[in-house]
Amino acid sequence: MKGMRLMALLIILSLFFSTCGPSSNSEGRQTEKLNPQQLEQYETAYFASGCFWCVEAVYESVRGVKEAVSGYSGGKESSPTYEQVSAGITGHAEAVKVYYDPKVVSFKTLVKVYYGSQNPTTVNGQHPDYGTQYRSIIFYQNEEERRIAEGFRDSLDASRAYDQPIATEILAFKKFWEAEEYHQDFEKRNPYQPYVRSVSIPRLKKFQSKFPELLKEGIE
Repeated sequence: MKGMRLMALLIILSLFFSTCGPSSNSEGRQTEKLNPQQLEQYETAYFASGCFWCVEAVYESVRGVKEAVSGYSGGKESSPTYEQVSAGITGHAEAVKVYYDPKVVSFKTLVKVYYGSQNPTTVNGQHPDYGTQYRSIIFYQNEEERRIAEGFRDSLDASRAYDQPIATEILAFKKFWEAEEYHQDFEKRNPYQPYVRSVSIPRLKKFQSKFPELLKEGIE
């Protein structure tokens, strides 16, 4: 009996530490966000590559990116909720909307950031999160973005940089649904949350160590 209880406890702890999901922990610094009027002057791009907490943090560390917003895209459900998307029943993936200054950073560089901050060969997920809601997608808004996204993908495949083929989907952008407020800037606001400490921050630091030339001033 004690062995069964111990096994159940270990399973619960494993899920708690390795899932991109809600938390009541809100320790950490608050961040000042730009208002919608301020953001209107910037270009937007849309990406999905696993837990949106991780992806948002990566892009917000990039020079020229003014804001990254967590949300949902790629499915058919209108006004999806986190509970619906996380259950894998909407077709949506966790995604981010990136506001950027094209005078400072190009869409091509954002695609470089995208591929350089994940394992793009993983089908339907990024460790430790798996399911269609965590699949990798670049959403293009015009033919130029499609050309850049497909060209980068094809060059990676041709270079044999990975042992497996690139699994990233390249889809026409249709609609982005902003996620619930508690998901926004989650990593910054919850630096001691277990998932953030064990998954989000290591993923961010790995990206930053690979591309120091792309980072905002003051980020090491």
